[in-house]
Amino acid sequence: MVQYLLMITAELENLTNLQPQGGSDDVNFPFMFKLKCGCGEVTEKETCVSLNETVPLPTGRGNAHLVQKCKFCGRSGNLTMITGQGRPLTQEASQAGSFMPVMAFDCRGFEPLEFHFGGTWQAESIEGTKFEGIDLSEGEYADYDEKGECPVMISNPRAKFTVVK
Repeated sequence: MVQYLLMITAELENLTNLQPQGGSDDVNFPFMFKLKCGCGEVTEKETCVSLNETVPLPTGRGNAHLVQKCKFCGRSGNLTMITGQGRPLTQEASQAGSFMPVMAFDCRGFEPLEFHFGGTWQAESIEGTKFEGIDLSEGEYADYDEKGECPVMISNPRAKFTVVK
């Protein structure tokens, strides 16, 4: 059993608290990334997992958020999401170039790679205005904060997976 922690960072202009819409533990947020099998084969397309979808394990003992066979070697692997580890990306962390945790994954037989910023995100301006429904799939987001009378922007979103166990 190896646990991977999805860590994100981005350049935030006049924004703070970037996180998945509804928070890191939102059951409907789609986490999309490629998987690498223990044999070294990487999936061609992103795999999508969310907290609200589980499938029974082939052994019949418990559930996982993903059970999949490698198309190359035929080995089966599974992935289970672990809640309670996510924290919003603050402006201070962004300016420092720090990565913040979003979600943990217990992976057996697979390693997550290349997170895709799909789904909708939320953040708030430094003046407190909430911005929801943010689409980062194109790599940036720009808007204007009427209350704070300033432009807001998210650019250069980056993600990495780190081993935690």
